[in-house]
Amino acid sequence: MNLDLKREDDGLVLSVPDGGMDPAGATKALDGLSLPDTDGISRLRIEAPENWKWGTGDAAFLAALLQRLPKKDGDPVALEGVPKDLAKLLELARTAPAAKEAPQKPTGLRKHLGLWALGEWAEIRAMLTLIGEVVLRLPRFLTGRAMVRRNEVIDVLAESSVRALAIVGIVNLLMGSILAFVGAVQLKAFGAGLYVADLVGIASVRELAPVMTAIVLAGRTGASFAARIATMQGNEEIDALTTLGVPPEEFLVLPRVVALSLLMPLLYVYACALSLIGGLLVATTMMDLTATAYMVETQGAIKSANFVIGGLKAFVFGAMVALIGCRCGLRAGRSAADVGQATTAAVVNAIVAIIAVDALFAVCANALGV
Repeated sequence: MNLDLKREDDGLVLSVPDGGMDPAGATKALDGLSLPDTDGISRLRIEAPENWKWGTGDAAFLAALLQRLPKKDGDPVALEGVPKDLAKLLELARTAPAAKEAPQKPTGLRKHLGLWALGEWAEIRAMLTLIGEVVLRLPRFLTGRAMVRRNEVIDVLAESSVRALAIVGIVNLLMGSILAFVGAVQLKAFGAGLYVADLVGIASVRELAPVMTAIVLAGRTGASFAARIATMQGNEEIDALTTLGVPPEEFLVLPRVVALSLLMPLLYVYACALSLIGGLLVATTMMDLTATAYMVETQGAIKSANFVIGGLKAFVFGAMVALIGCRCGLRAGRSAADVGQATTAAVVNAIVAIIAVDALFAVCANALGV
């Protein structure tokens, strides 16, 4: 390709050959082009063949050439001899802001810790904002004025209850059996096998049933919430909802938080029953205990305060799992990998939060003497 670029008074003249410019790209064309003296030029005139059809390769070449030409008194070089549409496009390309350089990665332990702390603080603020949005929109949901779909609410209710019964029942049945087995081995040596009922009853109602049920739902329902919302984020459905004036916090987050918060106490009662049955099966087979004696001892050991604490834990854990799952989905990126990362983050963060809040409950109950 032979391009003729020459100086003419206060401008440059570029003559395009009959074959056109190099379609391979602007960089290759400019590498073989020698620029004349460009000091003080104010215009660039293009002399193209008659009825010449401009292509994208030609436009890319001209855009790169204009970037290499100096400005006179701060004004860009004027372009002549090109179609009006192409001139507007090149003008837009020249006035576009330059790409910012990628920030340098911090070095040193203190900078890493500082950036990590700032990121965590920003995430905490975002989570608190989401909680506030849910609380403020709760009256609209309870009065039937919220922007939610009926089918969506029914699907969330089924996802948070009926479809989780099997896995919740199996886990709590086995946990009650394991707890009874460990207690029976130790208490049988002291002739206090009857107190296995106390151990299984109090531990299940107060700690194991709410915690294990919440962990199961974090890995099942919370991950499902995160994956579904993250997929919607990748498909730009969240942006579409915002454009239409539908708040994602009301349309997506609110029904999930309400459903899981209300259904977790019911699942907690179901889990308690399965845990006690598991302990009963082990106690009656390993020790000389009747089912009646076991149930009477369990009834005397479990106080109403234990059920209150366990039920309150279940309610709080349900809200936490739903909020964390929805938050991880809303903050996800738009690629397929981001969906997996959001799901993983939802499960990990929910489990850590469940253990931390359970410890807080234990400290508060001990301080209150409950």
